[in-house]
Amino acid sequence: MPPLAVSHAFPSAQFGFPLQIPYGDYDVGNNAWGVRKSSSLYRVEGWGAPYFRINEKGNIAARPHGRGTFSSDEIDVMDVVERAVSEGMSMPLIIRFPEILKHRLSTLHMAFERGIEHTGYQGRFQGVFPVKCNPDRYIVEDIVRHGKQYNFGLEAGSKPELVMAMTNMCHGSADALLICNGYKDAEYVRLALMARQIGLKSIIVLEQEEELDIVIKVSKEMEVFPVIGVRAKLCTKHGGHWGETSGEKGKFGLTTSEIVGVVAKLKRNNMLASLQLLHFHIGSQIPSLALVDEGVSEAAHIFCELELMGANMKNIDIGGGLGVDYDGSHSSASEMSVGYTLEEYAEHVVNAIKEACSLKNVKNPTISCESGRGLVSHQSILVFDVLSARMKTCDSEEDIGVSLDFEGWPRELAATHEQFTELLKRGDYVGALEHARTLKAEGVRLFKIGQFSLERRALTEKLFDMVSNLAVQREEEKFDRYPTKKLSLVDSGVVDQTATYHINLSIFKSMLDSWAIGQLFPILPMHRLDEEPTVRAVLSDLTCDSDGKIARFIGHNDDVEPSNFLRVHGLISKKPYYLGVFLGGAYQEVMGSMHNLFGGPNMVQVTFREGGFEITHAIPTQNIEDALRTMQHEPHQMVKDLRNRVEDSLRQGRFKNRFEADVAGDYLASSFKSSTYLASDYRGGCAYAANKANSICVPVEQAHWCT
Repeated sequence: MPPLAVSHAFPSAQFGFPLQIPYGDYDVGNNAWGVRKSSSLYRVEGWGAPYFRINEKGNIAARPHGRGTFSSDEIDVMDVVERAVSEGMSMPLIIRFPEILKHRLSTLHMAFERGIEHTGYQGRFQGVFPVKCNPDRYIVEDIVRHGKQYNFGLEAGSKPELVMAMTNMCHGSADALLICNGYKDAEYVRLALMARQIGLKSIIVLEQEEELDIVIKVSKEMEVFPVIGVRAKLCTKHGGHWGETSGEKGKFGLTTSEIVGVVAKLKRNNMLASLQLLHFHIGSQIPSLALVDEGVSEAAHIFCELELMGANMKNIDIGGGLGVDYDGSHSSASEMSVGYTLEEYAEHVVNAIKEACSLKNVKNPTISCESGRGLVSHQSILVFDVLSARMKTCDSEEDIGVSLDFEGWPRELAATHEQFTELLKRGDYVGALEHARTLKAEGVRLFKIGQFSLERRALTEKLFDMVSNLAVQREEEKFDRYPTKKLSLVDSGVVDQTATYHINLSIFKSMLDSWAIGQLFPILPMHRLDEEPTVRAVLSDLTCDSDGKIARFIGHNDDVEPSNFLRVHGLISKKPYYLGVFLGGAYQEVMGSMHNLFGGPNMVQVTFREGGFEITHAIPTQNIEDALRTMQHEPHQMVKDLRNRVEDSLRQGRFKNRFEADVAGDYLASSFKSSTYLASDYRGGCAYAANKANSICVPVEQAHWCT
């Protein structure tokens, strides 16, 4: 079928010829588009492999066993969404796949095992999960349970994390390591030593030189022999945001002189045998293997020197740094990607340590890593719905409610109007656009000094929007004949043809790094991926904050540069439209704030079952009562206060009768149990605003005005 478009003819008297202004072409019958084009557009095969793909229905499918997943074992994520909604869960929704987490854990361990075998390394590998990445109960429990066969342990960086880790490791491998990082006081050290008393292999890693005095004092008081590690500040440093924790000026760790001082103090206290681990951290999201080689080699030589100085060195903890390919480019030049595979990373780590130990004739230590981002990023999807869409448009005289009569206008404005009208007749759309911009700016200036009515200012804005749309239309027609050229007006930013999609989400709660550090996550529709996405959009969240938006996305197709819009589909009346954020399983859930008192999303945990899937856990979102209580409000008293106010209003005649007042009181009380997010009723499935002239629906089935 031909593209559908809505046009409005402006009166010919104003321009000398009728102007047909299209609001958008939404071709729903283009058979040339398919899931392969969508996969390429959103780079699903780059960042999603081997866990996500687009299935033949045009929906996102999860592959819980990675490349070993049979097509019959794939989980259609839209089936999960629809099941969750049918069982009373609302948006936003976190969908977790514990089998993906299990696969990531085993893949990480086996990568290091293969690296050890290939290089002839004489030590072993024991991973630990830094619980700060995602301390959710079910994630930590799954890691301990699935990691038991690999002696996989946990890392804690605070007292609450330490207590949680100790509790969970009671159910794990007896040989698993409990790495105790972070700044410490006497209570922290006492807890870590108690862990050894109850049979857990805790290692206290010194972040500051003065922490050693606390360890010596408390261990003597408790008569518990401590196992100690030191965190080294390396000279090796990588650039970008995530490199700020590395290098000599990094926040954490000891300099070489401070490490030598620790060795001397332990010798004086006859405790040098307690020093058994070296820890370091090059920085998160290490982009290249060259940096891995440099940093690990430097640390391995420090490890060897400590052994030669008399310490009882057994473990080297390489920290985090294993990167995630967020943008699917597989490039070390991008902060949002990495230029290596997991297998290559592991082998380079093992080889760098082996070479240093061979040179210094030191026994190969047990290798540990704290790869949180690489372990848990893939196992969850954040799904949310689009509530409405808005795009700058132009419309007819009847729609905008103002007259197009230019009589009585200041002479210079009338002249500007005549100039861009003449330019339009000659086909000079860029020149006409510049004059329309001047007209709009002058209208604003005159309005600010009280010489222009609101209606006239509105007309200058509408004229600018009209010329913008017309210019884009004509440029599109021109470049259709020359496909090698780009759409200059839009791509160069001269004209804004970007829609705003209002989403049922708080970025500050669920995607904090997007706002805080400009982190890019893969975002794409969860369905309709067998249709061409024809709308350029930015995403605007529910918060009353101008920063509550996403206006940078991973590049489309082969473009490695970030995009300032997301390609999406037009909204269909009375039908939900779901978007998903991928690779956000690390940090985003735990770091989110309560801005505007939006609580956490609903969460479901999904496990594959033959012939389908099972929701094994369903955790509802925080309701209004929960959100208020986090800010020290007392909902019970608040309900009483509101009911008392209803009674006062009844006595003052604001309610017609007792029944009406009781209904109001009950409604107010029940609201405390409601979700902090919006109910998705899809009454129109499109934009709706009091000022209809500024809102436009962008459905695929048909383009129409909201009513």
